[in-house]
Amino acid sequence: MTANDVERREVAEQLTAVGCGTVDLADIGPWISATFGRVAAVIGAQGAGPVGPPFARYFPAGTERFRVEAGFPTSRRIDPTDDVEPSTLPAGPVAATTHIGSYDGVGEAYVRISAWAEEHGATTGTGPWEVYLTDPTSQPDPTTWRTDVFVPIEGVAARSTA
Repeated sequence: MTANDVERREVAEQLTAVGCGTVDLADIGPWISATFGRVAAVIGAQGAGPVGPPFARYFPAGTERFRVEAGFPTSRRIDPTDDVEPSTLPAGPVAATTHIGSYDGVGEAYVRISAWAEEHGATTGTGPWEVYLTDPTSQPDPTTWRTDVFVPIEGVAARSTA
């Protein structure tokens, strides 16, 4: 895949329910899996969804550490609990691409987005998120896993070549 498979999209704000934590890079996978279970239980109990696949949003918190929001889009704002809270995915322009393969290789999608942004005079913002389109428990072959990656951007015209 190349920067040519990255596209500019305009996304709408999406209500979400998330668990939050500051996590070492090496621990993100297990932390996210456990968090998805807690969030799913809360939104199920509150009748708020989910209305889409799970996601994780990342904010740098030092070397090899991130503040992570992991959860699901919801049909309405949830009531916060001890460890699950309402949040949103932001509206606005993003650079988006799909990663196919193991989660260990998703960093390559960010490299493609950075190259695309440079080619189009865009500035990437903070708080990118990944939407996990494949459930590894029902699709155990990691070569088939699909992850959409969204990075907020500024400075690229609404009509751009992909």
